[in-house]
Amino acid sequence: MRSRIWFAALLVAGCSASLPPAIDDTTRGPDSPTEAPTVSPYDRAEERTKMVDQQIIDRGITDSNVIQAMRIVPRHRFVPDDFADEAYGDHPLPIGHGQTISQPYIVAMMSEALGVGPGDRVLEVGTGSGYQAAVLAAMGCEVYTVEIVAELASRAEAVLSALGYTATVAVDDGYYGWEEHGPYDAIIVTAAPDHVPQPLLDQLKEGGVLVIPVGPIGAVQTMWRFTVDADGAVTGENLGAVRFVPFTRAAE
Repeated sequence: MRSRIWFAALLVAGCSASLPPAIDDTTRGPDSPTEAPTVSPYDRAEERTKMVDQQIIDRGITDSNVIQAMRIVPRHRFVPDDFADEAYGDHPLPIGHGQTISQPYIVAMMSEALGVGPGDRVLEVGTGSGYQAAVLAAMGCEVYTVEIVAELASRAEAVLSALGYTATVAVDDGYYGWEEHGPYDAIIVTAAPDHVPQPLLDQLKEGGVLVIPVGPIGAVQTMWRFTVDADGAVTGENLGAVRFVPFTRAAE
């Protein structure tokens, strides 16, 4: 079992004050239907290019694998039709069930923070729309993703399959990870718990990385990158202030 984390000892890490909080705002729009969007995946390339150049590269993302993946993954296929026109905007969008698709920059930042590439095994906790899983798959990763809302998992799996992205999707409480397919090179969590789930740390390989927002519901949270060393010790790095939807548990 990995060493448990005490956040009081980690809050001295530097915060990237120049980066604005990413607000996963669920206030716009009703719950969306679970069917896959009907828009074509083969257009809007100019919008993706503009998104990557202005929202991602200009904000300091340098990982060429992340940049290329976000140039090709059709983000508009992962949002409800009612919001397809806004798919490449610099903000999150509601996808129903109180969940959102994250702001493009946050997807890029978290993907880069994982430090993964072709062949790496990655667990995503919180499938949501499936967009983050698609980006990781486009980066060449072996992707496993867990979603607690069955309707979202079904829709995401359908879109991923239709677009040819390989990701194994499960409906479950992501707090416990997915031990069957571990250990993982990296784990990414796309909703904010108020503490780090110990099972996720336990499922990392030596040198593995966990990227996760942590903090209270309805307040500014902190994005953390935790790394497990050869002795099983866990170190944390503060990546800055964010705001995510709450981490949903099975009992809630």
